[in-house]
Amino acid sequence: MALSLFSKTKKAIVERAQDDYATKMRLKYKPYYHAMESQSGTRIRLNGRDMVMLSSNDYLGLSFHPKVIEACSGAARTWGTSTTGARISNGSRAYHTALEEKIAAFLGREACHVSVAGYISCCSAVASFAQKGDLILADKNIHSCLVDATRLSMATVERFSHNNPEDLRAILKGVPHNTAKMLVVEGVYSMEGHICRLPELAQIGEEHGCFTVLDDAHGFGVLGRQGRGTVDHFKLNEQVDIICGSLSKSLASTGGFVAGSRAMIEYLRTNSRQTLFSAAISPAMAATASASLDIMQSEPQHLERLWKNTKRYREMLKGLGLDIWGSETPAVPIVLGSKELVYRFWNALLDQGVFTVMSIAPAVPPGKDLIRTAVSALHSDEDLEKIAAAMSYAVKQM
Repeated sequence: MALSLFSKTKKAIVERAQDDYATKMRLKYKPYYHAMESQSGTRIRLNGRDMVMLSSNDYLGLSFHPKVIEACSGAARTWGTSTTGARISNGSRAYHTALEEKIAAFLGREACHVSVAGYISCCSAVASFAQKGDLILADKNIHSCLVDATRLSMATVERFSHNNPEDLRAILKGVPHNTAKMLVVEGVYSMEGHICRLPELAQIGEEHGCFTVLDDAHGFGVLGRQGRGTVDHFKLNEQVDIICGSLSKSLASTGGFVAGSRAMIEYLRTNSRQTLFSAAISPAMAATASASLDIMQSEPQHLERLWKNTKRYREMLKGLGLDIWGSETPAVPIVLGSKELVYRFWNALLDQGVFTVMSIAPAVPPGKDLIRTAVSALHSDEDLEKIAAAMSYAVKQM
């Protein structure tokens, strides 16, 4: 029987998307994709209400620094808004290489490559070097960009227990020494706020011939001398082959970087599909990152204020009996253990004018459903007092 001109064959993918339970729940409860109407420092306006932002990664508070704003606008006036091209072809400019040289020098590396996103940079830092037949040893709690990178590499992947050198060593005992191996860790784990046990992990990696990649998106600007990051914090520059990270956190910009020896960076520029086929970072964002890096080195008060605020905030949460998962950094989770409790707590904070972010399984391990918060150098005493009152209120609603 011929099909009617007006009939339409069902599309399985369309039906699957329309029936997706997670999407229906997101649209019902609306915990994500909130569009702020305005922002000034840590103060935002959402749905007509003034609130304190407590989930931004603007750790040093430089996104509103006058020198950074001026550098950003000046670059657009000089270079226009975009190169409209990839770095390998028509997209490279002098400001790209200047920023790369500045980041490399800051990190004590020979070379650096800057990409359009931190996700792209961290993905390329793994997928460019590991390949089929290699073995990747990755912390179980690595960021999604690194998980995707391990899949793209087509290497065999073994996940070791979070921040557990003993488990890493046990896995490596059964691996032939001549196997090409990569160790993948984060400097600061963004959900947990944990600092990587890099001295032990890197040493084990060295003993077994591992090529070590460290994602320092949340350690850069926070740890080490003038914010040089986790590797500098532990003085282990010789034991980490690649440092990658984001420009969108302490550097108040967008984009990402990969830093290492000149030979490794040139290899990446030749072989990384993520790098080859991504548009170049814009003039404004490159200038923003460059100006922020200058300020990190010339104005230490921002890093000092960040840690002062972090100490006060952690003590506040502990005083309320809240579980912060042993956080050691300005990334501070509030672990509540179930999505129902997390939603209620998040909603109570929102009601009191404090904006945070929910993170529930499978984004975090089962039983570790949490509110993800982050402290900034820009948080004022008044902000912290408002946050304290909101936290106390939320605890009483549990």
